[in-house]
Amino acid sequence: MDIRSAIKREERKLEGQLGKLQNQLNGVRAAAKALGSSASRDFASAKKHFLSAAARAKMSKAAKKRWAKIKAQGKKTLG
Repeated sequence: MDIRSAIKREERKLEGQLGKLQNQLNGVRAAAKALGSSASRDFASAKKHFLSAAARAKMSKAAKKRWAKIKAQGKKTLG
């Protein structure tokens, strides 16, 4: 089997899959647009949710506390 023909065959296969996926995406976008403004929000323009510094610090402190508890339990069983 010639490597070039195998690569070309794979390329045609992937292009076909890409076409199918693009059609599906267009269908989803059309459905979202038909549902109205609440559903037609652009996927790329979705806003990220940010945490405040205080919230991040609180989460970090809680995670450290949980891990310290797990590590302390592990030392008790080993020692």
